[in-house]
Amino acid sequence: MINLRMLAAHTIYQVLQGRSLNDCLPEALKRVHEMRDQSFLQALCYGVCRWYHRLDALAHSLLKKPLKLKDQNIHCLILVGLYQLTEMRVPAHAVLDETVAAAQAFKKPWAKGLVNAVLRGYQRSAVELNEKMLQHLVTLYAHPQWIIEQVQKNWLLEWQAILTANNQHPPLALRINQKRISRASYLEKLAAHKIDARKIPETEAGIILAQPLDVQELPGFSIGEISVQDGAAQLATELLMLKPGQRVLDMCAAPGGKAAHMLEQADIELIAVDRDEKRLQNLRDNLSRLQLSATCICADATSKEWSEAKLYDRILLDAPCSASGVIRRHPDIKILRRSTDIAKLGHEQTRLLNAAWALLKPGGLLVYTTCSIFPEENTGVLQNFMMSHADAIEEKIMKNWGKACAIGRQIFPGMHEMDGFYFARLSKGYN
Repeated sequence: MINLRMLAAHTIYQVLQGRSLNDCLPEALKRVHEMRDQSFLQALCYGVCRWYHRLDALAHSLLKKPLKLKDQNIHCLILVGLYQLTEMRVPAHAVLDETVAAAQAFKKPWAKGLVNAVLRGYQRSAVELNEKMLQHLVTLYAHPQWIIEQVQKNWLLEWQAILTANNQHPPLALRINQKRISRASYLEKLAAHKIDARKIPETEAGIILAQPLDVQELPGFSIGEISVQDGAAQLATELLMLKPGQRVLDMCAAPGGKAAHMLEQADIELIAVDRDEKRLQNLRDNLSRLQLSATCICADATSKEWSEAKLYDRILLDAPCSASGVIRRHPDIKILRRSTDIAKLGHEQTRLLNAAWALLKPGGLLVYTTCSIFPEENTGVLQNFMMSHADAIEEKIMKNWGKACAIGRQIFPGMHEMDGFYFARLSKGYN
């Protein structure tokens, strides 16, 4: 029988080498057959990433000297053990027995005594060590120093709430396919199945489940009545103000949640572009389940090779970003992202925005969105763009959600029970 703690430690090790959880966790899950064990493995991996900066500090406090580079999998195993002791309801004896046994599974029997000593050391000094973790912002909020400083600088009043929200478990939000069923009717259907849910009032089609469930267990999923999508992500499509017959471009479209939402909202001609063929296939699969269709093109959205002479009435640019607004869903971002990434991403966002603008009809609308909370990727990009494009006119987003910015609106993580997203809407003037 495979040791789940060993698998978790191996997965965390890969994250520390630069791979995302989305990339490496599925490989580990394929080696586990019981659904309960898969859930436990996933909880370990996400939990260690979520609290990594605290757990790593605890480990270093308990180790007499750092482990060698070739033994970093054992360091990750210690993090897995500490996470179980600090955050999970696993009996302490089971934590020690199984985590120590995992050292043997790594074929490093010498490490069994070390892992045992570190975990027992934590048990003996837990109160003192936990108190120590509260005295420094990095360990208190379990974020890297650069993110803490960036959020403090950008959001002086909200920074603590943002960092706290990043460590919360996100709710399961759904989007109702209103071509098939109304939100009110679907809520009634859930109630009949004794599933507690409520609408997301800031959205036209969103609901939140009181308790997360496997989507396959939800009524109507297989026939396309619902999709999983955070409430904030749903707002992007609503801002486009789509009308039947319009020609619409979804740049950076994969994995396709917003593309599907557009097709559910209006009978449009949709062209979806993404440069990642694997993610584009996910988009095609999503559309197939929902019985929707679009022209899907695998290409760099800034390249002129794929685009036709015909311009677009509406463009959605969901720009690649730091994903700093969705850390609660992807806690490995705290490990993988670097401060130097932000300027590079801002350059790429500007490049995409310029390309999108060239494809927009005069009188057309463009919605720019990111799942970032950093102004360098949001208002900064839009302000610089508008200074160099006299035909760009901000269409104010007059809504009661989020926070008004110099341009556009920002939703913070946890606000309205949503992920952190930024939105701006521009219309193109007639020359």
